[in-house]
Amino acid sequence: MSFKTIIIITLSVLITVIFMQNTDQVLFTLLWKQVYVSKLWMMLIVTFFGFIIGLIVAWPKKKKAYDADKNIPLEVQNTNDEAYLSTNKTQDLSDEDKDYIN
Repeated sequence: MSFKTIIIITLSVLITVIFMQNTDQVLFTLLWKQVYVSKLWMMLIVTFFGFIIGLIVAWPKKKKAYDADKNIPLEVQNTNDEAYLSTNKTQDLSDEDKDYIN
């Protein structure tokens, strides 16, 4: 058994014991209405909603697609000691490199 499985089983047993010890009725006020509800049910409902909120918060976000029109690669070129941005890439490849690529 992995460490994660042991922790999950242990926590499940502890939570079950806590739930079973709290079965008495309590007064619960919902806006203007007062109702008697079992502590067990209230703890289960709160645990369920907490789990759902945790899933929503931890849900992976979708990655944005690469937009070629908005993300134009720029490079800084130094000419005459002045730095400027250019979208034109110079061909710095040797003849051997060009032959290898082709």
